[in-house]
Amino acid sequence: MKILHIISSGGMYGAESVILNLSRMLNASSHASVLGVFSNSSNPNLQLHEAAVKEGIESHLIPCAGQVDPTVVESIRRLVAQTGADVVHAHGYKADVYVYFALRKTATPFVSTCHNWLKDGALVAFYGKVDRFVLRSYAGVVAVSDEVRATLLKAGVRAEKIHLIRNGIDMRPFAEAAPSLRIDGEKTLVVGWIGRLSSEKGADIFLRAGARVLAEFPEARFVIVGDGPDLAALNALIDDLRIRKSVSLAGRREDMPAVYASLDMMVSSSRQEGLPMAILEGMASGLPLVATAVGDVPTVVREGSTGRLVPSENVELLAAAMVELLRDDSLRRRLGSAAKELIAEEFSAERMTANYLRVYEDALTQRGVEAQKSPSVRTRKAE
Repeated sequence: MKILHIISSGGMYGAESVILNLSRMLNASSHASVLGVFSNSSNPNLQLHEAAVKEGIESHLIPCAGQVDPTVVESIRRLVAQTGADVVHAHGYKADVYVYFALRKTATPFVSTCHNWLKDGALVAFYGKVDRFVLRSYAGVVAVSDEVRATLLKAGVRAEKIHLIRNGIDMRPFAEAAPSLRIDGEKTLVVGWIGRLSSEKGADIFLRAGARVLAEFPEARFVIVGDGPDLAALNALIDDLRIRKSVSLAGRREDMPAVYASLDMMVSSSRQEGLPMAILEGMASGLPLVATAVGDVPTVVREGSTGRLVPSENVELLAAAMVELLRDDSLRRRLGSAAKELIAEEFSAERMTANYLRVYEDALTQRGVEAQKSPSVRTRKAE
């Protein structure tokens, strides 16, 4: 079976990691994975395409001029024919809409993964409504969290079409990674925050909590890894809090296993979340977590077992949990070891891929039944 993944990528974030992990697993089996990445005229964001090509994963660029470009519909049809894709897998609202219009009258089944929906801004809210409308016509829709599944049900997507598949990762790159963000022999405690620099991820909350932690651990170092629209505001906040010497803004990194290996603990301070890949990767690296109890985060960051949970936007409690872990080496080791074990048992890329293969097979079966019932569904692939 050949799967064509379509995405309008905003950088190397959770959805992109899922696609790469799926592609690695599929290509290592009897199946195949191909990527179609939007090359948006205003902001191309080709990191996923470049990473795929570097790994030997077949990837194609789909030119797109602006938010609405009718030529993309035909480009997707041509790419389906060119690659011989059996199933098209869309990721994100833009891909969902274009794939729907490109393939709705063809025999090629299409499925989608809803990684998360942002709720800020009228334009984003509008796109979300359009997305959820077209998803009703998809053969299968994957929700990565219970929250996303509930949103899909509320939007009118039939329950039998929704598949809950939690993100999974390939453990191998994290097994023996060497630290890249600290000097050999450095004894300083390093606390990491990884994600997109945008309001829903709460990097500002992390910084405010970090400022409180420094009162007890003045030598601690805080590292923020990622990029995004809030970079300037976070820089200003660092200066306002007078913690510049204790904070490193590492930007976007391509050596994430080595980044995790550089940390003593990891913090997730999101205001809104599904199940972020960064948390799974940190846990796979054996890191203890302090996280806000939002979305599906509590399914992996389990209070007292794999980490500490605190309420969203509570700077005082977040700082207190960070201090607790920094004080206790044995507690950090215990939580980190349990975190790594949990990921290996329940959130592996192998498990995720097996679940997705069932979605693809169901979509092929469903499309075959529809073709027999309706002559309007073409019995050949898109040309």
